[in-house]
Amino acid sequence: MGVPDYILRMRKHVGHDLLWLPSVSAVVRNDAGELLLGQRADDGRWSVVSGFVEPGEQPATAVVREVLEETGLEVEPLRLSSAVSHPHTYPNGDHCEYLNLGFHCRLLGGEARANDDESLDVRWFPPGRLPELDEHARLVIRHALGGETSAFFLPAGTLWGEPGELEHG
Repeated sequence: MGVPDYILRMRKHVGHDLLWLPSVSAVVRNDAGELLLGQRADDGRWSVVSGFVEPGEQPATAVVREVLEETGLEVEPLRLSSAVSHPHTYPNGDHCEYLNLGFHCRLLGGEARANDDESLDVRWFPPGRLPELDEHARLVIRHALGGETSAFFLPAGTLWGEPGELEHG
């Protein structure tokens, strides 16, 4: 789907300046235990499937929509596994701070494919053979697949990227 119209309208006013945006990420495994990753069209990096929460949309609905739009797969969110804020700068210079909600999702059906222009490729990876992932994707995967019963969050007063904080949990 690309960048939602409301974000494009905001960008006309703020240019490349910081936008605070809600987002979701999905950690999905197939029956073989492999993890679903998408190769981003904007920077070529592999990551968990992620996207914006649209105005008026619930985060669980957004994660189901994003996975279907980007990969052609149907999923069911099982558990909210992480809630963190993290910065991101796009290749075009747009600055964002995402409030990202990570979900552990169950695969319901479909065949994985790059289903829109946001992804160059979509693949299943064995957990021990993941491509290079950024710090946020590693955190989302770790907490979605970990044994916690509640969602991970950074302690009050902690900033993204403080040494040692992202390894806990």
